[in-house]
Amino acid sequence: MENVVLICVLMTLLHLLWQVFFRKNKRDSHERAKLPPGSMGWPYIGETLQLYSQDPNVFFATKQRRYGDIFKTHILGCPCVMLASPEAARFVLVTQSHLFKPTYPKSKEKFIGPSALFFHQGDYHFRMRKLVQGPLSPDAIRNLVTDIEVLAVSALESWVGNKVINTFQEMKKISFEVGILAIFGRLESHYRKELKKNYSILEKGYNSFPTKIPGTPYKKALSARKRLSEILSTIIRERKEKRSIEKDLLGCLLNAKDDKGEVLTEGQIADNIIGVLFAAQDTTASVMTWILKYLHDDPKLLEAVKAEQKAIYMSNEEAHHPLTWTQTRNMPITYKVVLESLRMASIISFTFREAVTDVEYKGYLIPKGWKVMPLFRNIHHNPDFFSNPQKFDPSRFETAPKPYTFMPFGSGVHSCPGYDLAKLEMLIMTHHLVTKFSWEVVGSQSGIQYGPFPIPLQGLPARFWRESTS
Repeated sequence: MENVVLICVLMTLLHLLWQVFFRKNKRDSHERAKLPPGSMGWPYIGETLQLYSQDPNVFFATKQRRYGDIFKTHILGCPCVMLASPEAARFVLVTQSHLFKPTYPKSKEKFIGPSALFFHQGDYHFRMRKLVQGPLSPDAIRNLVTDIEVLAVSALESWVGNKVINTFQEMKKISFEVGILAIFGRLESHYRKELKKNYSILEKGYNSFPTKIPGTPYKKALSARKRLSEILSTIIRERKEKRSIEKDLLGCLLNAKDDKGEVLTEGQIADNIIGVLFAAQDTTASVMTWILKYLHDDPKLLEAVKAEQKAIYMSNEEAHHPLTWTQTRNMPITYKVVLESLRMASIISFTFREAVTDVEYKGYLIPKGWKVMPLFRNIHHNPDFFSNPQKFDPSRFETAPKPYTFMPFGSGVHSCPGYDLAKLEMLIMTHHLVTKFSWEVVGSQSGIQYGPFPIPLQGLPARFWRESTS
């Protein structure tokens, strides 16, 4: 008996010694590690003013040239580590993603909703991502081709005439309608109108200064968010009463049950619907605006895309038959234009993560609580991965890019679940644009503005007309 007790005591002592040794080594390792090089700027405001007083991409590129692919800064009230290499992006987003949680300012989370999947990680995120991905997968969206086509043609027809349109704003209207289609199927027009009106108010306040003073964009946005919840609650209640099993996103969320047989709350459903709308609209509209500009600026490329799409158009007896899913999978030139537009524009320039513990990477310490930002645009515009990166050249995608050098929709468990729908929308829009219409850009044909996504100056004002079919 005494021997057993002695052994237990010895084992306990060995365990304690191991814990002390392990923790000391871990602490010593972190003490040996140093913060990445870089500048933190002024107290509290850091380098936020420098970031927003110039092209953000110039700010990050200048830092990268000076400090390398890993550097620190202080922006938006947070100490940050910037990562501008494929290996670092893979480390944060894929192989060690459990060490970094998604993070957004609280004001943004309040607008979209705290239950939206991209604010979470772990079991809840895994479950919600699986639910959202289902109706946005290729197998599901292949049934939306004809409906998206109707939306695209209707929008383009409305642009024709001597009027000058804001291309980006018009593209946003299309993307919103496609988002509604994927979420609700054929939603009644008065609900679409109310959702659109209140979402527009919400969007205007999203990047405004967070103050609850009456009349401010932020306060108006909070009120619009409340109304959106009420509208969605009515739609959900009506769908439940019908007891129909729909395959759209709302149907999937309504019919989902966890291991205990519990269903999602109306709040969880509403937050994830608004999250999908938020993710679907501006980003897709921005890329489609850039596609239009890049084709306009390269007549030779435009003719090649026209030839490819005209062949499909003629095979459909000049649009007497709708586009098919198979046809959208067989547009090699146009698809490379989409990919190159995604690379050049890099609408999502970076993503936010937060270290949940002290993390050491390549001899540098990323302290717990610091923001970590993989810089997608810097990687996409790195000449080591894409030769002559400032040139628009779709032929570069004749061969697949190296892993983690092309991440237009992010990477890992938090990559955009709607990327297949976005690409389908771009292909359908381009098909009808080049086969039936011509356009000219009005005013300045260069320059970029940020709001917050990069778009051509003034939303690319343009004039459209219908081409002769003779």
